[in-house]
Amino acid sequence: MQKQGIRRKALASAFPHTLPIFAGFWFLGMAYGIYMNVSGFSFWYPMLMSITVFGGSLEFVAVSMLLSSFAPLQTFIMALMIQARHLFYGIAMLDKYKGMGWKRFYLIFGMCDESFSINCTARIPKDVDKGWFMFFVTLLNQCYWVTGSTLGGILGSLFTFNTEGLDFVMTAMFVVIFLEQWLKEKRHYTALIGVAASVACLLIFGADSFLVPTMACILCMLAFLRKPIEKAGGLA
Repeated sequence: MQKQGIRRKALASAFPHTLPIFAGFWFLGMAYGIYMNVSGFSFWYPMLMSITVFGGSLEFVAVSMLLSSFAPLQTFIMALMIQARHLFYGIAMLDKYKGMGWKRFYLIFGMCDESFSINCTARIPKDVDKGWFMFFVTLLNQCYWVTGSTLGGILGSLFTFNTEGLDFVMTAMFVVIFLEQWLKEKRHYTALIGVAASVACLLIFGADSFLVPTMACILCMLAFLRKPIEKAGGLA
């Protein structure tokens, strides 16, 4: 009973922090589920992808990967590039995950941008178990995404409506991410590097093959120019 009380208190404390995530994840999750259905996949696909992959931008990109020819190396590189930021998230959370027992394995698997932000900055009450608080933040956020994408897949199969232009949701999502990064920066060096690398690789490799070289180029340039950019105040 005492352990159950600890869990309930941690859940009650974590839930309010995740409510804004719920609204965003349900909307994007349903759009993803409908997008997969429009692309010819049953609702099982977005549900299982959300449970096992749980990477919003990667899941959107995975739709085109599933429809294209078998290319495991390109798929691996693409997934690594898209989710590479989690390497830095993980390093930042090493101390926080100490002493979490079995919960740390799920915390590592389920960490997304939103869960990282909450678990890294939230002021956890002293009478709330930190490990269970972070566990429930991560679990709730994944549940929001899984239920949203599953519901979108079901609705897409039950109702017939005009879905023209729905595949633009992925483009819109990345545009919003780009604009948010632009607004966060004091100077726009990293954004300009991304645009320049994208245009150059598009001209060199063509529209069908430019994405992976672009992300590799951006990663190398940011790693090489990290100190000059930070020194010049290029990051917020």
